[in-house]
Amino acid sequence: MSDDVSYELLGFDNVLLSVGDLGEAVGFYERAGFPVAFRLDEAGIALLKVGKETPGVLLRLDEELSRRPPSWASPRVWLEVRDARAAADALASAGIQPLDAPFPVATGWTVEFADPWGNVIGFTDYGKRPELGRPS
Repeated sequence: MSDDVSYELLGFDNVLLSVGDLGEAVGFYERAGFPVAFRLDEAGIALLKVGKETPGVLLRLDEELSRRPPSWASPRVWLEVRDARAAADALASAGIQPLDAPFPVATGWTVEFADPWGNVIGFTDYGKRPELGRPS
């Protein structure tokens, strides 16, 4: 840690994704395998669970987005799965088309998909480097 920083980064809280329609977004991410932790329509937010961790993916309503990607570059969020190629098959079965075929990365395989607002999610595995992945 740098000497001029007076705080320590402890880990992720939540990843926030802006969406144009909260109900449509919740349905899309449920099809992609994300369970809903809670949904507060009056606040325009829904929290999706990611594994057994408390932080998750927070969907936040931005009515100006409608059904188009934002004019700015969207971040890519990659989440660990046991088998990215199997995840790609499950996404396709749920009607969610991956952006490309699963591709190899240094640790294993990754598949990416985008929601209707241009947010990109990647599912990546550690098949080549299991010692770096989460325990089973």
